[in-house]
Amino acid sequence: MSGKPRDRLEALLAPHWWRERPSALARLLQPLAALAGFEATRRRRAAQAERAPVPVIVVGNFIAGGAGKTPTVIALVDALRRAGRHPGVISRGHGRSGRAARAVEPGDRAADVGDEPLLIRRRCGVPVWVARQRLAAARGLCAAHPEVDLLLADDGLQHHALARDAEIAVFDERGIGNGLLLPAGPLREPLPRRLAPTMRVLYTGGRASTPLPGALALRSVERAWPLADWHAGRAAAAVPLAALRGRRLLAVAGIAAPQRFRAMLEAAGLAVELLALPDHAPYDELPWPADTAEVVTTEKDAVKIDPGRIGATRVWVVPLDLALPAGLVDELLALLPRTEPGA
Repeated sequence: MSGKPRDRLEALLAPHWWRERPSALARLLQPLAALAGFEATRRRRAAQAERAPVPVIVVGNFIAGGAGKTPTVIALVDALRRAGRHPGVISRGHGRSGRAARAVEPGDRAADVGDEPLLIRRRCGVPVWVARQRLAAARGLCAAHPEVDLLLADDGLQHHALARDAEIAVFDERGIGNGLLLPAGPLREPLPRRLAPTMRVLYTGGRASTPLPGALALRSVERAWPLADWHAGRAAAAVPLAALRGRRLLAVAGIAAPQRFRAMLEAAGLAVELLALPDHAPYDELPWPADTAEVVTTEKDAVKIDPGRIGATRVWVVPLDLALPAGLVDELLALLPRTEPGA
């Protein structure tokens, strides 16, 4: 499934996924979930994993939808660069047109490369390549950028054709919901009883939300940029989020958990009304009324909004920052083989 039918189906099922106990509908879907689990196991066992030219760290999750993968990748890129490494990022590029490997450039359209890879490219400034087959993206990136000495694979936990040296499984405060596999629950594959030696778990919601041992990351929203300034990379144009207090704001979020965005804005003292859009909403048309005075939105949405189309509406972009726990990057680097760039 793709596009609007998939969005409608997920919108129907998601309220059942995130209940503590399975609903009647979830129970009815369990035979399909059993088939999905069988297929996930079959694909994992049948995969012939091939190695990329440099070591690979996979960032992904066991659940459908977002749990903080992209902010984790962005935070890891920054931390790895501070550690003296030269990372690149590979991704499928969810929702993009085309399947072939290609580089992501800052001026690309999200429709061509995917909204999350485009955000990572603009935010981090490191090489980013997309391809349906991640190995093709890895080879293309490393050939074009021989200085890259490790790769981060965004949303690659279930892509078993690519060998990996370390993995990070990301969970937010929702954990595993009702604990069932798709389509009865949010799990893409069964939750492991114990972690593989090369896997680490990162909780982005401030607390452990599954039985798996893991580290806690701290997420925050602190700044806002006018849309045009954010697109232009004018860092000096940012204002403290507190500067937007007392205004009538429409929070627009096409992400997996838009209510979380609203909750973080409200925790910062803003009064907002939420306009929740499907995850990866394309923004072919502006979703808010033409007379809307001020909008606050996420970076993932902002990459798809042309500043020239917003008219008199003032649009603020609010980045999500993630502070990684101390020692996580050192643990990951210790799992990697020592490989010279271009070797």
